Amino acid sequence: MSEFKLRRLGIVMEPEPGNPQEVEGVLNPAAVRGPDGELYLFPRLVAAGNYSRIGIARVMFNQAGDPVGVERLGIALEPEADYELRPDGSGGCEDPRVTFIEPLQRYLMTYTAWSLHGPRIALAVSEDLFHWKRLGLATFAPGEGVEFSNVDDKDASLFPAIIPDPSDQPELAMLHRPLFPGTHPEETACDPATRDVDIERESIWISYCQMTLDRKPFRTGKFTFHHRLAAPVSTWERLKIGGGTPPVMTKHGWLIVYHGVSEVGDSDTDGRKLCYSAGVMVFSKEHPLVIRYRSADPVLSPELPQERHGIANVVFPTGIDRRDDLGLPDRFDVYYGMADCRIGVARLDLPDHLPLEGVADPPDAKA
Repeated sequence: MSEFKLRRLGIVMEPEPGNPQEVEGVLNPAAVRGPDGELYLFPRLVAAGNYSRIGIARVMFNQAGDPVGVERLGIALEPEADYELRPDGSGGCEDPRVTFIEPLQRYLMTYTAWSLHGPRIALAVSEDLFHWKRLGLATFAPGEGVEFSNVDDKDASLFPAIIPDPSDQPELAMLHRPLFPGTHPEETACDPATRDVDIERESIWISYCQMTLDRKPFRTGKFTFHHRLAAPVSTWERLKIGGGTPPVMTKHGWLIVYHGVSEVGDSDTDGRKLCYSAGVMVFSKEHPLVIRYRSADPVLSPELPQERHGIANVVFPTGIDRRDDLGLPDRFDVYYGMADCRIGVARLDLPDHLPLEGVADPPDAKA
């Protein structure tokens, strides 16, 4: 096998009838193995008015080992802090990613906090997945001429291991997607197809944070050493790319399943002109600044009715589970939002060798 294969396994979670916390959808979950070896999802639960909480659910499997549903276990986080609330009572805790940080022996959650100031990256920590302590908003030192702390930011995820920063110091590394003014897909969709991509402002970035393992109470410092990691290159990601699943180590290097946004024609069923698809990126084991492979074409695009109706044409990967429990370290189950309403899962099988057609990301990349 010489290419990435991703095969849908089905829907694992839908809004529960009569549940006001889910009336506008369940979507974009984190996925992580707990201390008990069970797999837990942390879905975004959307109530009326786009008021979002982060739930917790245990994944159920059939005899073949495929995920088939969930058992709801309650709420992990709901808007309480000032950086999660707006004056009118709205707000949200959205789109979490959860990573077990091995050197810390703790779970860290990154999520999008919505307040009066817009979307920002927030963090929380847990030792058991059921009790979470907020760590506040991620803070950033200025870099590359940008005050990152004053910029909208989303789609953050952490590496599970300590990563050497550009000066070879071991640090906590985070992928994130700053949303600079003028780079939202709804804005760039109005530009001609030949427009140049501003690679400094339309990219996935990586930032680093120094960690003290014995710090009590636990907290994070400022993220520094900001570097542009990948910019839009292919047609299917022309308007925007952003993070998806947290990085996982594979035999080829660090792997993420990320999202890209493109335009669709006026014939779209719901009249929506944006399309969210998923691709694969592989970074060097030694240093994630080196991209070894990147999808020339999406590995998952909206095709099912449940992916094309609602917030139309959206598959949005956020959770990944390596199936070591089945003795299949090259199998990964990818959990994704379906049209901002449901949660689907698809199976990704790692190829024996990295494909040769991975797209380069040169500094002068154009859409």
